[in-house]
Amino acid sequence: MKVTYKLIAGLLVALSFLPASVLSQNLEAFEQNVTEFTLDNGLHFIVVQRPVAPVVSFVTFVNVGGVDEPAGHTGIAHIFEHMVFKGSKTVGTTNWEEEQQYIDKMDEAYRAWHREKFRPVPDEEKMAYHWAKFEEYKEKASQYVVTNEFDEIISREGATGLNARTGYDFTDYFYSLPQNRAELWFSLESDRFQNPVFREFFEEKDVIREERRMGVDSDPFGRLREEFGSIAFTAHPYGRSLIGWPSDITATSIKDTQNFFETYYTNDNFTFAIVGDVDPDQMREFAEIYFGDIESTGEAPVVTTVEPQQRGERRFVIEEDSQPILMIGYHTVSQTHEDWPALQMLSSILSTGRTSRLYRRLVQDDQLALAAQTAVGYPGTKYPSLLIAFGIPNQGVSMDDLENAIYEEIEKVKDGEITQEELDRAITNSRANLVRSLNSNMGLAMQLARVQGQQGDWRRLFTYVDDLQNVTLEDLQRVASQYLVRENRTVGRLMNRDDAAAVSEAQ
Repeated sequence: MKVTYKLIAGLLVALSFLPASVLSQNLEAFEQNVTEFTLDNGLHFIVVQRPVAPVVSFVTFVNVGGVDEPAGHTGIAHIFEHMVFKGSKTVGTTNWEEEQQYIDKMDEAYRAWHREKFRPVPDEEKMAYHWAKFEEYKEKASQYVVTNEFDEIISREGATGLNARTGYDFTDYFYSLPQNRAELWFSLESDRFQNPVFREFFEEKDVIREERRMGVDSDPFGRLREEFGSIAFTAHPYGRSLIGWPSDITATSIKDTQNFFETYYTNDNFTFAIVGDVDPDQMREFAEIYFGDIESTGEAPVVTTVEPQQRGERRFVIEEDSQPILMIGYHTVSQTHEDWPALQMLSSILSTGRTSRLYRRLVQDDQLALAAQTAVGYPGTKYPSLLIAFGIPNQGVSMDDLENAIYEEIEKVKDGEITQEELDRAITNSRANLVRSLNSNMGLAMQLARVQGQQGDWRRLFTYVDDLQNVTLEDLQRVASQYLVRENRTVGRLMNRDDAAAVSEAQ
């Protein structure tokens, strides 16, 4: 029997009030609406019928992100993400064969310019020659470009929410279409990943440089986060800049990006999630037609670098004319480790909502901070990462006082002061957050694709709540004592120059 949307909607609302064990039991009802299949070439699809409206959400999840970037090319995962929106050999061009010739010559000239630029004694005349050739070929390639044709095609057909995200652990591409335009997604999506082009490549690198200026260089918190990562991680690629170091963005060529795509965008790294008013049999037929002829690939390399145990506390200070910010991070575990649920509940108890310990102590009662927050899984979850805490001090409050207050709350956890009521509330909040994330087609598609792509089974999205329910007060005490210790932490302070000078004089 097929479950109707009203039944599904009612189920989701009810789940937030049920014990975690009931949530996993109702997975059986949800599964009735799920069709899952893998093509002969290894591409995996999850289809969920949800006939609330004649709309379908599509997510292409790729288990590739910033951690997979080769040395010297930070930001290349994000660069390729931009390229996927430039069309293909048939979309976005008036003459692909001619355009490709000039793209190849343009990239060759650019790489020659870049090699000369970084010689110990660069030849300025050669640099000027290569750059002139680069500009010439770039201009000739541009005459064939139909700008934004991919976007315009799907927009005309009623697409909404067209976007993509690049993280340390993943990249995903997504948008929604009317139900009767589902075949268009299969056609365009298979085309742009089977036949990627590097059209307007260098123009897009300028766009990415601007994103970096806005999100890092001109953003105090962005600068703090980037510096924090590079100090907290000495070996693992979680310590690299996600958007890319400026020199790496400059160095990355079309050839480099093509190699990255061919190495990491392998069939085993793709998961496609389709959620909405669809016929699963028809979706499978479309998948076979449009994706079935994509050749099988080998497996992509995996990250094997393990962050070594930290030998002692690391601290740094950035002095600027800006709002002070405190950031603290402790090395912990990945999302598949048995301690992950306890760390999530610990973070929730410390900072989720107005009843959380940090909010009540730092913001409400002592008024030490304008805001205080913790999070587990920073900057990613696929590999061992950090539990972080950050706070913005109130005017007149010293960084020392704010930092010490955070440590005092952590010590209370170690001393066993967390109550069962607090833990139960954290579990309920997590369950409710899961339910909210599944309320929309797109939210459900994103969650299913990511869990399937990273953990191998989308059902973990539901059964994980059982893991949370099994967390005990003793578990909270244990993980706090094991991970939240001085020798395992990194502390970063973004301080106002005047405040930093006053502290220095006082010392």
